[in-house]
Amino acid sequence: MNPQNNIRTIYEDDDLLAVDKPAGIVVFPEGQTLKTGEKTLIDYLLEKHPELKQAGESPRYGIVHRLDKDTSGVLLVAKTNEALIFLQNQFINRGVEKKYTALAVGSIKEEKGQIKTLIGRAKQDKRKQKAYPLDWPDKTGKREAETLFWVRQRFEQYTLLDVQIKTGRRHQIRCHLSFLHHPIAGDKFYGFKNQPTPEGLQRQFLHASYLKIKLPNGETKEFNSELPEDLQNILNNLK
Repeated sequence: MNPQNNIRTIYEDDDLLAVDKPAGIVVFPEGQTLKTGEKTLIDYLLEKHPELKQAGESPRYGIVHRLDKDTSGVLLVAKTNEALIFLQNQFINRGVEKKYTALAVGSIKEEKGQIKTLIGRAKQDKRKQKAYPLDWPDKTGKREAETLFWVRQRFEQYTLLDVQIKTGRRHQIRCHLSFLHHPIAGDKFYGFKNQPTPEGLQRQFLHASYLKIKLPNGETKEFNSELPEDLQNILNNLK
């Protein structure tokens, strides 16, 4: 199946394209090693929307923010340079509300919580991020990160969470839940050795479900993405 057929347009105007990103696609090449012939999300979008080349620069073009390869959900793409700068400033100035759905391993005792740490590259593996306490003496290369979570549903070995990030650090939710000792189910990168994985889960259970942002025309818009079928099936089987 052509992944392009799975890239649903949530919203479109003269400045912006909001899409529902499927899992398994790199958003744009950024230090990742792509397989020969592997297309990125921006490649697929350019086939349908060549005007995106007017925004930003290759290879990122109008991509406003990132989602990891195996994370699905709402992603914004600007159509003009002006829109790209405006929307990215919303992210920089924390004017964006972003919520995710995540399935964490184990039983999280609290009904809601806040994770606030420093985040920086892990010394043992530069591809990974590592969380450090806020009072960590060496702050070089580390930035504050804040994640809020609420328990939506409990299962025998897992906890389904609504997660909101106040900062947009790389791998923030994956890193923070691992820091709590409740990594995301199916996350091979930040998970622990011998942690359980729901039967049939082929990726990390993380979905960008909601995004609220002010647009260049002054209007504030909300974008929603339903949980994809592969993740919904996992929950149905856990019940």
